[in-house]
Amino acid sequence: MALSRARQVLDLDPDAVRAPRGYLDLVGSEPSPTGVAQMLMVTRVVPIVYERWWRPALGRVMKGLRGPSMRQEQHLIRELLAFEEGATVLDVACGPGNYTRAFAEDVGEQGAVIGIDLSATMLARAVSDTDARQVVYVRADVTDLSFRSGSVDAVSCVAALHLFTDPWAALDDMARALRPGGRLAILTTIQPRSRAGALIADVAGRAGGVRIFRPGEVTAELADRRLEITYRGTWGIAQIVGARRSQRR
Repeated sequence: MALSRARQVLDLDPDAVRAPRGYLDLVGSEPSPTGVAQMLMVTRVVPIVYERWWRPALGRVMKGLRGPSMRQEQHLIRELLAFEEGATVLDVACGPGNYTRAFAEDVGEQGAVIGIDLSATMLARAVSDTDARQVVYVRADVTDLSFRSGSVDAVSCVAALHLFTDPWAALDDMARALRPGGRLAILTTIQPRSRAGALIADVAGRAGGVRIFRPGEVTAELADRRLEITYRGTWGIAQIVGARRSQRR
C-alpha cells in the first residue's frame, strides 16, 4: 500500500524506479554537497549517531536551554499535523527516519508515510531501523521533485529547509502536494532579534552552508502560497511553524 501511495504522490514510472537497498532511488549518483552541513549528512558516521546524539545536541544549540526537548518537539509537530488514521503523510528530508516511524504509528495499517531524503547513508539507516509496512523511503532531491497536487494529508519538513539550495521551490511543491485542509509543519532556522546575534548567526550559517531565515520570512512565504498559519514558536535560532491548506482550492 505504501509503495502504491508513493507512486500516486510522486508520479513514478515503475520501469524507471530502482530499489536495490530497500528504498526507491531516483538519484543514482551521489550529488556534490553545497556546504559543511550537507557534507556531514552523507557521511557514514552521522546517521549512526544522529537520533541519539547528533540531532539532540544540534537542537539544543539551535533552541537554547529554554527550547523544547526532542520529545516535546516531536509531540508538537505531530499535534500540528493533526492527521487521522489512514492518512498519507510526506516526511521531507526524513534522515534516518525518526519522525517517519513516529508518523507510521499515527496513520495506522491503512495509512502511508513517504520518507524522502537525498542522503544514501541516512536512508540506509532508516531502512534498517524501520519495519512498519506503511512506510516507504525514497532517495530524491526534493528541490528537483514535483509532487502531485492535492495528493497528501500532511507534510513534515524538520531541520532541513535551511539546507536546501532553493527552499522556496521546495516549499512550492510541498504546499501544492497538500489536499484542502491538509497541514504542514516545519522546523527551521530564524535570525535572533538582536543585531549582534543576527550577524553571528548569519556568518556561522554561511560558513556551514546553512541559511538563517529572517523573522517573518518563512511565514510570509507560506501565506503567499495560500497557507493559513496555525502556529509559530521560536527559541534561539530555531522556529517551528504550522500551517493549513484552505478548504477551498
